[in-house]
Amino acid sequence: MTGELQRTVGRNLRLYRLQRELSQEKFAELLGYHRTYVGGLERGERNITLVALEQIASRLEVDPLDLLRSAEK
Repeated sequence: MTGELQRTVGRNLRLYRLQRELSQEKFAELLGYHRTYVGGLERGERNITLVALEQIASRLEVDPLDLLRSAEK
């Protein structure tokens, strides 16, 4: 399905945000992005570059692959 990976990344970002009990605004601040960009990522509406994926994973202290993995697998 087209865009499924994009939606998976968004779901994973939202999961990490909720686990840290952060608002979208605070989460965006932690990541160094604007809140609306993070919201678009979480909803699977925004494309993410590999560079941004790496930077976000680094800031979250997770493996970049963890952001790409579907929770069902």
